[in-house]
Amino acid sequence: QVQLDESGGGSVQAGGSLKLSCAVSTRTIGRFAMGWFRQIPGQEREFVAAAKHDGRSEEYADSVKGRFTIVKAFGSNTVSLEMKNLRPEDTAVYYCAARATLQLITAESDFDSWGQGTLVTVSS
Repeated sequence: QVQLDESGGGSVQAGGSLKLSCAVSTRTIGRFAMGWFRQIPGQEREFVAAAKHDGRSEEYADSVKGRFTIVKAFGSNTVSLEMKNLRPEDTAVYYCAARATLQLITAESDFDSWGQGTLVTVSS
Protein backbone atom coordinates (compact mmCIF):
# COMPACT_ATOMS: atom_id res chain seq x y z
CA GLN A 1 0.00 0.00 0.00
CA VAL A 2 2.57 2.56 1.16
CA GLN A 3 6.23 2.63 2.02
CA LEU A 4 7.14 3.28 5.64
CA ASP A 5 10.52 4.40 6.91
CA GLU A 6 11.22 4.48 10.65
CA SER A 7 13.94 6.57 12.21
CA GLY A 8 15.00 7.84 15.61
CA GLY A 9 16.05 4.62 17.25
CA GLY A 10 19.13 4.46 19.40
CA SER A 11 20.42 3.93 22.90
CA VAL A 12 19.09 5.71 25.95
CA GLN A 13 19.37 5.28 29.69
CA ALA A 14 16.42 4.18 31.77
CA GLY A 15 14.16 7.09 32.57
CA GLY A 16 15.12 8.91 29.41
CA SER A 17 13.07 9.88 26.39
CA LEU A 18 13.20 9.13 22.72
CA LYS A 19 11.12 10.02 19.69
CA LEU A 20 10.63 7.69 16.78
CA SER A 21 9.40 8.93 13.42
CA CYS A 22 7.82 7.12 10.52
CA ALA A 23 7.78 8.70 7.09
CA VAL A 24 4.83 7.56 5.01
CA SER A 25 5.00 7.61 1.22
CA THR A 26 1.67 9.27 0.69
CA ARG A 27 0.29 12.77 0.45
CA THR A 28 -2.91 11.67 2.14
CA ILE A 29 -1.88 10.20 5.45
CA GLY A 30 -5.31 11.20 6.74
CA ARG A 31 -6.71 8.19 4.90
CA PHE A 32 -4.52 5.76 6.85
CA ALA A 33 -4.82 4.24 10.25
CA MET A 34 -1.34 4.09 11.76
CA GLY A 35 0.23 1.84 14.32
CA TRP A 36 3.42 1.11 16.18
CA PHE A 37 4.52 -2.37 17.12
CA ARG A 38 7.66 -3.71 18.71
CA GLN A 39 9.53 -6.94 19.00
CA ILE A 40 11.37 -7.44 22.26
CA PRO A 41 14.35 -9.77 21.96
CA GLY A 42 13.22 -13.35 22.36
CA GLN A 43 9.53 -12.48 22.05
CA GLU A 44 6.94 -12.09 19.33
CA ARG A 45 5.99 -8.75 17.88
CA GLU A 46 3.45 -6.92 20.01
CA PHE A 47 1.12 -3.97 19.74
CA VAL A 48 2.31 -0.65 21.14
CA ALA A 49 0.09 2.17 19.89
CA ALA A 50 -2.37 3.06 17.15
CA ALA A 51 -4.06 6.15 15.77
CA LYS A 52 -7.23 6.47 13.76
CA HIS A 53 -6.96 7.82 10.23
CA ASP A 54 -7.95 11.32 11.31
CA GLY A 55 -5.89 11.24 14.49
CA ARG A 56 -8.95 11.81 16.64
CA SER A 57 -8.58 8.66 18.67
CA GLU A 58 -5.70 6.55 19.90
CA GLU A 59 -5.11 3.22 21.53
CA TYR A 60 -2.17 2.06 23.63
CA ALA A 61 -0.90 -1.14 25.10
CA ASP A 62 -1.15 -1.22 28.87
CA SER A 63 2.60 -1.56 29.13
CA VAL A 64 3.20 1.84 27.53
CA LYS A 65 0.07 3.81 28.37
CA GLY A 66 0.94 7.07 30.05
CA ARG A 67 4.51 6.92 28.79
CA PHE A 68 4.18 6.71 25.00
CA THR A 69 2.23 8.96 22.66
CA ILE A 70 1.44 8.39 19.00
CA VAL A 71 1.16 11.56 16.92
CA LYS A 72 0.10 11.96 13.30
CA ALA A 73 1.55 14.92 11.43
CA PHE A 74 -0.70 15.48 8.46
CA GLY A 75 1.38 18.23 6.89
CA SER A 76 4.54 16.16 6.71
CA ASN A 77 2.83 12.78 6.29
CA THR A 78 4.61 11.27 9.25
CA VAL A 79 3.63 9.49 12.40
CA SER A 80 5.72 9.69 15.55
CA LEU A 81 6.01 7.69 18.72
CA GLU A 82 7.04 9.87 21.61
CA MET A 83 8.49 7.75 24.39
CA LYS A 84 9.30 8.92 27.89
CA ASN A 85 10.32 7.29 31.14
CA LEU A 86 11.83 4.47 29.16
CA ARG A 87 12.54 1.18 30.85
CA PRO A 88 15.00 -1.58 30.00
CA GLU A 89 12.05 -3.78 29.08
CA ASP A 90 11.20 -1.30 26.33
CA THR A 91 14.28 -2.46 24.46
CA ALA A 92 13.02 -3.72 21.13
CA VAL A 93 12.87 -3.23 17.42
CA TYR A 94 10.03 -0.83 16.77
CA TYR A 95 7.93 -1.07 13.62
CA CYS A 96 5.60 1.39 11.95
CA ALA A 97 2.46 0.02 10.31
CA ALA A 98 -0.36 1.43 8.20
CA ARG A 99 -3.60 0.59 6.47
CA ALA A 100 -6.05 2.69 4.48
CA THR A 101 -9.10 2.34 6.68
CA LEU A 102 -11.46 4.55 8.63
CA GLN A 103 -11.38 2.16 11.56
CA LEU A 104 -9.13 2.33 14.58
CA ILE A 105 -7.21 -0.92 14.30
CA THR A 106 -4.76 -2.51 16.68
CA ALA A 107 -4.32 -6.08 15.49
CA GLU A 108 -1.10 -6.89 13.71
CA SER A 109 -3.01 -8.80 11.05
CA ASP A 110 -5.14 -5.76 10.25
CA PHE A 111 -2.21 -3.71 8.96
CA ASP A 112 -0.97 -4.25 5.43
CA SER A 113 2.04 -1.93 5.23
CA TRP A 114 5.12 -2.26 7.42
CA GLY A 115 8.39 -0.50 7.93
CA GLN A 116 11.65 -2.35 8.38
CA GLY A 117 12.06 -1.39 12.01
CA THR A 118 14.34 0.74 14.15
CA LEU A 119 16.16 -0.50 17.24
CA VAL A 120 15.68 1.08 20.64
CA THR A 121 17.99 0.02 23.44
CA VAL A 122 17.32 1.13 27.00
CA SER A 123 20.06 0.58 29.55
CA SER A 124 19.84 0.68 33.32
